[in-house]
Amino acid sequence: MKFFTALALTLTLTGSALACTEDGKGGFLPDNDLFIPADTKSITGISEGEFNAVIDKLEAIYSPIVSEMGGRLTINRKWSDATVNANATRVGGWIVNMYGGLARHPAITPDGFALVLCHEIGHHLGGAPKVKNLFNRWASNEGQADYFATLKCLRKAFLNDDNASVVRGLKAPAKLVNGCAKAWANEEDRLICVRNGMAGASVAGLFAALRNQPEAKFETPDTKVVSKTDDAHPAHQCRLDTYFQGALCEKSFNEEVSQKDEVQGTCHGSIGDQVGLRPLCWFKPKN
Repeated sequence: MKFFTALALTLTLTGSALACTEDGKGGFLPDNDLFIPADTKSITGISEGEFNAVIDKLEAIYSPIVSEMGGRLTINRKWSDATVNANATRVGGWIVNMYGGLARHPAITPDGFALVLCHEIGHHLGGAPKVKNLFNRWASNEGQADYFATLKCLRKAFLNDDNASVVRGLKAPAKLVNGCAKAWANEEDRLICVRNGMAGASVAGLFAALRNQPEAKFETPDTKVVSKTDDAHPAHQCRLDTYFQGALCEKSFNEEVSQKDEVQGTCHGSIGDQVGLRPLCWFKPKN
């Protein structure tokens, strides 16, 4: 009996450790050895004030939602930590860790940083498909957390902003602008769609820099088709495609996703949707 008790305790502790890095691969980004200390000269990412303002806004939106679900959201503001990453865990609450090293990377804009935070919140709230891991079943997988970020989270974050002014300051490519104009009838929705896409472009630039690869583009979607849903980090073009499609999906941000059903609250081919679908480079529809 003591042996089985010890084994159960070991498995429980192991599961907690795995949850700290979402899928065992480092967090929002795969493991990397890049560190950007707080005292780095000529920092070109976002400021500490912008770092805190983004977290303040999303914390105010999602803390009550998590409370209604019986959890407690804690967003740890690790500005002084040089780690270029972010992660989520369910150890001691519904935890998100946001690192200053990530915020200081030159590819990161305030909206890009907001997308990363939305991705991490998405591991907790993003719904199906979930990680197929015995100890980590609470977490939406990487692609779904990306999709949730622009499908729901950033829309809530940007809702009451002066989006026209923000978008005027962006150099949004025609593919994004035209796609948003076609998908959305309302001008404010179009502006938020463009802003979502450019937030995705910010973090896609980060992925490309870390992998020393060409930047992803809205005009060149990933042509890969998976035979089964991939829980791991998709290629950076595939991730940009996911952000773009989440921005195009016309489902209301108030229509919650399901933690079990991949269709509810999303755009899905099984219900006749043709735009805003999760890309096949990581997602295999069940229907």
